[in-house]
Amino acid sequence: MTASALPTTAARRRRSALAGQRWTGFFYVAPAMALVLVFFLLPLGMTAWMSLNNWPLLGEHRYIGLDNYVAIFKDLRFWNALRFTAYYTVVVTIAIFAVAFPLALYVEGPRRINGFYRVAFFLPVVVGFASASLLWSWLANVDSGLFSPLAEKLGLTDGRINLLAKFDTAFWSIIAMVVWKVAGFTMVILMTGLQSIPSDLQEAAKIDGANAFARFRRITLPLMRRTMALALVLSVAGSVLAFDQFYIILRGGPRNQTLTAVYWIFNQSFVSFKLGYGAALSMVLLAILVALSLVQLWLLRKPDGT
Repeated sequence: MTASALPTTAARRRRSALAGQRWTGFFYVAPAMALVLVFFLLPLGMTAWMSLNNWPLLGEHRYIGLDNYVAIFKDLRFWNALRFTAYYTVVVTIAIFAVAFPLALYVEGPRRINGFYRVAFFLPVVVGFASASLLWSWLANVDSGLFSPLAEKLGLTDGRINLLAKFDTAFWSIIAMVVWKVAGFTMVILMTGLQSIPSDLQEAAKIDGANAFARFRRITLPLMRRTMALALVLSVAGSVLAFDQFYIILRGGPRNQTLTAVYWIFNQSFVSFKLGYGAALSMVLLAILVALSLVQLWLLRKPDGT
């Protein structure tokens, strides 16, 4: 073998090794790609196709183009549900952060007792939304529940009241349940962000004379931007897709005032059996959710645009 052939042979081996690494990486990600394809992309494509058809539960479907989307503009019940969903999302997101952030600050330190607190605050997260809704429905029951008799014994109410009979009390009961159920999850996300902040920065700020509020405003909040963006996107997405608690506890009541967007999609798809129209509503809600997530990430981006 001549000397000129050695670099060529080495280059071929290098290219072969790189190709092998690429195929190895592909095989590692192939299962995840298959899951995304089967459980997300294919159902999404099927939903988009169904939205262009008059698709009854039984019988042949018929292609109708964009008629389902045109009908959405005339569906006042859907827009009312969307308005209520937006109101619920804003209120419950603020309430979750108002509880989760102080909890994260409290359990973030290295104290031994904090391990117990973290587990205790996180435990409601492992309860399914359906189970939590059934539990809360029993607790709020005017006859056999706990909240109404307890409020009567404490003198907060004049006799037993049905918390689920009026919109205000029913709505805030749902908010309390969701905060109890979800705040622990948001707490863990925020706590992770707090623990990633270098302690040297806090110590340097203390030496410079910065008080606790100044350190929180100048150091903690800016460095928590990405973590808060993640927690906010997850909280808003979960709130926009709220269904279980309103279906199990309130059934859309009182007087259909707590119909959420997903509840109305469920109603049109599996009660009225308008699967094509329900698919169109789902695509519209997906577009709204993607837009909301992009806006949140843009608002919480760093000043340098990253």
